[in-house]
Amino acid sequence: MKPSDYERDGTSVDKRTFLKLCSATVAARFLPVLLGQSPDTKLRNWAGNVEYSTDRQFFPRSLQEIQQFVKSKSRIKTLGTRHCFNQIADSSDEFLSLREMDQVVRLDPNARTVTIESGMTYGELCPHLDNKGWALHNLASLPHISVAGACSTATHGSGETNGNLATAVSALEMVNAAGDTMSLSRIQDGDLFAGVVVGLGALGVVTKVTLDIQPRFMMKQYVYENLPMNELRDHFDTIESSCYSVSLFTDWQKRRINEVWLKIRLPENPKFDAPPDFFGAKRATRNLHPIADLSAENCTDQLGVPGPWYERLPHFRMGFTPSAGRELQSEYFVPRKNAVDAILAIENLRDQVGPHLLISEIRTIAADDLWMSPCYKRPSVAIHFTWKPEWPAVKQLLPLIERELAPFHVRPHWGKLFTLSPTDLHARYQRLPEFVEVCNKFDPHGKFRNAFLNTNIFA
Repeated sequence: MKPSDYERDGTSVDKRTFLKLCSATVAARFLPVLLGQSPDTKLRNWAGNVEYSTDRQFFPRSLQEIQQFVKSKSRIKTLGTRHCFNQIADSSDEFLSLREMDQVVRLDPNARTVTIESGMTYGELCPHLDNKGWALHNLASLPHISVAGACSTATHGSGETNGNLATAVSALEMVNAAGDTMSLSRIQDGDLFAGVVVGLGALGVVTKVTLDIQPRFMMKQYVYENLPMNELRDHFDTIESSCYSVSLFTDWQKRRINEVWLKIRLPENPKFDAPPDFFGAKRATRNLHPIADLSAENCTDQLGVPGPWYERLPHFRMGFTPSAGRELQSEYFVPRKNAVDAILAIENLRDQVGPHLLISEIRTIAADDLWMSPCYKRPSVAIHFTWKPEWPAVKQLLPLIERELAPFHVRPHWGKLFTLSPTDLHARYQRLPEFVEVCNKFDPHGKFRNAFLNTNIFA
């Protein structure tokens, strides 16, 4: 990461200046990234904060090409849509990009599953499913991410009863370090399968993913402004269970939640009738962006306008810049039972966090049985931070946040920025030793490892 890319003469820009800069530069900088191209000679992630250690990429168009490539290399990493904010996917040798592997392989209405090639994004898959009368149980805040990459890092949506995106995976196909194809499924492989789904890119090249599907459904969403923090403290459970999916956005200032995004599945019981007042928050009368100073043009429709599931579950629309464009992200998971205490602990840091923050989002996620998921065996609350691209300052803040959340056995998002030590990570993931054993079996010579994995998983 090169903070100098985002700072001038060592002084970080203020929030309003930064947002103006985003608006002026995003079309020139971000569109090439969406198209899978680097905006300059260096290969970077979508937000630009990670410069990869090599720009060598191979783009296979068949399973056989993947197998031959894997067999011929001693060190490789699979590169998806480049939405991670750390070096979990980095390589100093060569990348295998699955961008061209983006087809629906099979839709099975009887089994209620869809099998896809692993280069497909949610933005490509969802309209196809909806057109056929089907849907997924949940989506992340943006549809631009690849299905396989999102599941490999336990990326999530929101909802008291909704598991993360990887919980929809019922089977997968993988090429291991020897170049052999392996097929695993929830039914046939049981607990081992639960250890493989959130694989962090350490097990092999995922070539196909099978997802559980359900009949298509409609949704609508409302946004409420300025929810008092004391109302959230006293009514957190009721607020979070009020709708199918709930997101709370805050800058941690003025003792309030800036925006409450309520996503309602239709029909839903009990019916949410969108009162003008929601625990002291006022219903918005115009579409809003989570970052108040940005245009809502790139956000999904609000104001109770009905639409298909895949146009309401995400916050951002396909074809538009998600979030702010140039930013940093961190996210921490704590047990659902500790939600209010954890939120109030972060609010105590508002003076330190505020100058460097664009926005935070708070969401609930159901428990799962996936070994390396931050929600393993515990319903969770995720506290997300979208930072200004000021890495030196953010790097100093993360240990403070992690210290405040330490009493709650905090787990970080694998694809975002954190400073927790490998010792802490190993203490938080009880199945991690078994995961290492599976990695050693699938990849005995560490073909798919890199510095990030060696430090945080295999140290």
